[in-house]
Amino acid sequence: MMGQEELPQGKLFYYQISLEQRIRKNHPLRRLKELIDFEFVYKEVREKYGIQGNVSVPPPVILKLMVLLVFYNVRSERELMETVPERLDWLWFLGYDFDSEIPNHSVLSKARCRWGEEVFRSFFERVVLQCVESGLVEGSKIFMDSSLIDADASNNSVVDTHSLKRHLKKSYKELENRLEDREAGEEKVQDRREVNRRYISTTDPDAAIVRRGKAKLRYQTHRAVDSGKEIITATEVTPGDVNEAQRMTSLMDRHQENTGIKAETVVADSKYGTIKNYLSCYDRGVKAHLPDLNKHLDSKGSRNGIFSDKAFTYERETDTYLCPSGKSLKRKTLHKERQSVDYSGSSKECISCELKPQCTRSKAGRTIKRHLRQDELDQMRALSKTPLSKQDIKTRQHLMERSFARAKQYGFDRARWRNLWRISIQEYLTAAIQNIQVLIIHGKNPIKSTAMEMAQVKSGNNLVYRSVQFTNHIARFTFLRKIDIRTYFLATT
Repeated sequence: MMGQEELPQGKLFYYQISLEQRIRKNHPLRRLKELIDFEFVYKEVREKYGIQGNVSVPPPVILKLMVLLVFYNVRSERELMETVPERLDWLWFLGYDFDSEIPNHSVLSKARCRWGEEVFRSFFERVVLQCVESGLVEGSKIFMDSSLIDADASNNSVVDTHSLKRHLKKSYKELENRLEDREAGEEKVQDRREVNRRYISTTDPDAAIVRRGKAKLRYQTHRAVDSGKEIITATEVTPGDVNEAQRMTSLMDRHQENTGIKAETVVADSKYGTIKNYLSCYDRGVKAHLPDLNKHLDSKGSRNGIFSDKAFTYERETDTYLCPSGKSLKRKTLHKERQSVDYSGSSKECISCELKPQCTRSKAGRTIKRHLRQDELDQMRALSKTPLSKQDIKTRQHLMERSFARAKQYGFDRARWRNLWRISIQEYLTAAIQNIQVLIIHGKNPIKSTAMEMAQVKSGNNLVYRSVQFTNHIARFTFLRKIDIRTYFLATT
């Protein structure tokens, strides 16, 4: 007998209804709530609120809402707030009930402006340290790469700052204010390209014009990923035109700061294989598995088919180079800024040489540049050609592609907001969620202890370091963090 659907009739009263019972045991938000302590944010933002006035939404709830926004890749904050009452799992995760009042979507944007990016950076660092404590970070070998993020701005918003047409616009004063903010921000980023010093977006001045395929306004995220469970140990966002090679040492420092483990090997592609990076790794005692950038450039453009510098033999006793035809190139010019010396031969001998078409296209003859620390540089370049280095370079390609591919499901490649500091918040949330996903799968029991304390509290200029000691099955180390000097003495007495 076929049943007939009856019209639903709502009940007037419901008894013994519990959201806790409605959420399945293996729900990802249940595991996330067990593992992650959101209460830390009270300390982080305590000084950003007054003691009078309207009562705000609890900071942990705001942070959870932002996590939901990225975790489920919701298109907008307005849509997020409209969806919350419809999702039992979200209500349970936020600590709400059926009749709880849902905040206005503007609460999130106001909180970001009030808190700044440091709170979200602290959230990311706490997750990284929790992964370390769970034994998910090996720490000694890290992989690096960068990826572009499309800015939330149109190409039509780009103006020429050298043109007088901008003075005719009604919004000229607002534009001038944005230009001043842009110039103030450029003090932190000194390696911007000339085109982005002249042309800027009036919608998002921090975004840069990048021509990779079609020219677009973009940002760039830089990541360091551990070789163990592919935990993101350090991340940084810059305008899209910044050379990723400039951020290598910064990522190394952040990796050590976030994990307490010094990287012994750094793996990256040829864009990172600069002289500065090689020598920086040498000074730090770090193995640089980086393809040589110069070797990559020798096979392109005007250098194609020309003798490389290796075809010239350096005579240490006479401080000269011997060219393939047997002529000597003597020391000519010292460049203090580049820390290099130019070696060149007689222009007459070069012009009459039979090997000139294979040696140089310059009328002045061939010039060889030698770095003042060439011996250390050669040692690092030789290390990058070892079988282990080549294997790591191949591994890096797949590993970093996986990291950014996983981030796409959270919408990392499209900016949700505008300005560099807001895009940094987006990246910190995305990277933290990716690490939490690994923590949910491979992590141990919930970890909520005082050893996870990561808050930075400043009291004037009096800063001291406290050791937070913990042990896992991989390493025993001491992690140093800055805390208030009074807190330090209270904790040690």
